[in-house]
Amino acid sequence: MSVLEGSRAVGRPDGTDDLTRTPVRALRGVRLPDGTLGTVVLDGALVGHVAPTGAPAGPGAAASKCGAGENQDGAELDATGWRVLPAAAEPHAHLDKALTADRDAAPGGNDLVGAIEQWHRVRASVDALDVTERALASLDRYLSRGVTAVRTHVDVPADGDPLRFVDALLDVRDRVADVMTLQVCLLASSATPTDVLHEAARHGVDVLGGCPHLAPEPGAETTRLLDVAERHGLPVDLHTDEQTGLDGLDVVDLAAQVIDRGLVQRVTASHVVRLGSLTPERLAPTLDLVARAGLGLVTLPITNLYLQGWDATHLVPRGIAPLRQILDAGITLAAGADNLRDPFNPAGRADPFETTSLLMTAGHLGPDDALAAVTSGARSVLGLAPAGLAAGDAADLVLVPDVDLGDVLAGATDARVVVRGGTVVADTRVRRTTALHRTGALATAPGPGTTSTGTHRSTPSQPTTTSTR
Repeated sequence: MSVLEGSRAVGRPDGTDDLTRTPVRALRGVRLPDGTLGTVVLDGALVGHVAPTGAPAGPGAAASKCGAGENQDGAELDATGWRVLPAAAEPHAHLDKALTADRDAAPGGNDLVGAIEQWHRVRASVDALDVTERALASLDRYLSRGVTAVRTHVDVPADGDPLRFVDALLDVRDRVADVMTLQVCLLASSATPTDVLHEAARHGVDVLGGCPHLAPEPGAETTRLLDVAERHGLPVDLHTDEQTGLDGLDVVDLAAQVIDRGLVQRVTASHVVRLGSLTPERLAPTLDLVARAGLGLVTLPITNLYLQGWDATHLVPRGIAPLRQILDAGITLAAGADNLRDPFNPAGRADPFETTSLLMTAGHLGPDDALAAVTSGARSVLGLAPAGLAAGDAADLVLVPDVDLGDVLAGATDARVVVRGGTVVADTRVRRTTALHRTGALATAPGPGTTSTGTHRSTPSQPTTTSTR
């Protein structure tokens, strides 16, 4: 691989290069989202200019060379053999629960009620240090896979200090702030005293949340949570309609209350799997109300596919919201993984491309909409500025091997170089060798990592080397 003049090579996806902590001034020869090759010029923490290969540098490049932006001394990287995409955001995580799947686990797995019961058993022995260590380990996974922003919901234990998990994650938020964005969302239950909600706001939570669908009176619980959020001016993110049955619609009450109150802060409804059980005649007016209220919706396919439908003897519901209809109604749609190897999801890789794969196969979205749900849609729900390849976007980007975009969204590539705010914060290279390579059988069989003529681009492989900032 020859290096473009004046540039430092990103290196091969299966190589040993490590660019972590490298400020970036430009990416040259990179595959852009539209499939063309081009140059991305950064201006500090923002994208300054994007141009096809061979086009004039443009005003953004001139500003960068004149010294604007904090990465004026950054590297010009030859990204030949790589594809650039917007970095992902995880709109719905549970870092206090993450990586506890094997603790007091039920042999046959869990439905939603069983997962809650297992977690309550586990939670009794969890302290702040345990939460901190697992949260940092989980964030390391997210970051290495191209996620630069995470919203985590956090429980309020009924025993001991009710805000010990909150305080632990607020500390983690501050510790990782120069590398990634972490939003802490209180996850109150109907048993959480209202004064604890106010105290959590004073401690500095970013978002107020809860689970009205599990409360004895869901409408009253929604009212209580919105009252507190309105008083403190906090965004709201509620677990909503996390069942497939048709006994009421929490999102209808939430949307109506938001409209009646004239709330100006961002309000999000997560899960909303019950919408997938509605007939078209009920769904259309419901989505119209949600759109008028300005709610953002978050779909979480891997966890809801796992938790829903356990009691069905046939025609098992899939537990996924009607994604196409949501988008057609003009509603902001974000997608995430929800739980990470805990009682609510024993699997999960903290990988946005695991989510895009499920959005396409189970949610029936096309590739562009699937990618948008984990990037622009997720950042919108989180209230973050756009990240991507337009001038003025946040320079939160991810480089993946230059293979077909479908392979990327299917999760077939593991090598990634992650840029946040114009600086590389994670670098993963992967080398794989099989007997098929050694026999030469792949020379006539194009696949991931090859062009249609069989020319080697660079194949993600084993073993893996990962470095995060």
